[in-house]
Order: sequence, then structure tokens, then C-alpha cells
Amino acid sequence: MKIYVLGNPLLEEDSLPIRLIPKLKSFFPNITFVEFDPTEDFPKENPFILIDTIEGLEGVKLFEDMDKIQLSPNYSVHDFDLGFQLKLMQKLGKLKQVIILGVGSNISEEEGARGLIKVISNLLLRNG
Repeated sequence: MKIYVLGNPLLEEDSLPIRLIPKLKSFFPNITFVEFDPTEDFPKENPFILIDTIEGLEGVKLFEDMDKIQLSPNYSVHDFDLGFQLKLMQKLGKLKQVIILGVGSNISEEEGARGLIKVISNLLLRNG
């Protein structure tokens, strides 16, 4: 299993998922955690599982319903965000199932690690 990790190590409020990679790798040695830049080609994994920072989210939460992703206003091609890209890739049939492990932007490293370990463990139990 691969889990793709998004974030910007240069921005404190967007770097938590990347900072947690070593801890997640040690807790889940059979999972490959891959830093991912959404401007690159999307992997062909099914399900496509990713960890990303979500502004305004409290704690850690699993999202599977792409219809609940709110798109930010698009005024130019530079405004396309991850939500738009995921919905477009799904509509084109390039992504079948998307699972987002959302990490709140204002939580501690400890809370983020605990939450992700719990959510990933539940995901593993569910998917066998």
C-alpha cells in the first residue's frame, strides 16, 4: 500500500503531514509513504490515498466523498487547487476511488501522529 503525502515544508501551517512521515514509517513499516506534488502526474493507485492539511479542520478525519469537497473560486488556470484536480481526474476516469486523510492545520505534531495512526489503522482493518 502507498500513501501519498502533500504539504509544503517551507510553510509551518502546511508542513505537518511531511514532518510526520518518519513517525508514520516507523509505525507502519509495510506502507510506503511518498511525498507528492499535485502538479505532477497523479499515480494510478486504486484507491488513491493521500494525506493533506485542511485549513479549519479540527484533528484528523477521513474523507471519501468527493462531492463534499468544496472548490475554491477559480479566476484563472493558476487558481486550480487539489480538490479541482481530484474531481477532474475522477471525472476523466483516471482516479476510481480517492481517500483523503485530512490533518487540521492548527493541531500539534503529537495530535496529528495519534490521529493519523488511528485513521490508517482503521483503514487497514476495513480493507483487510
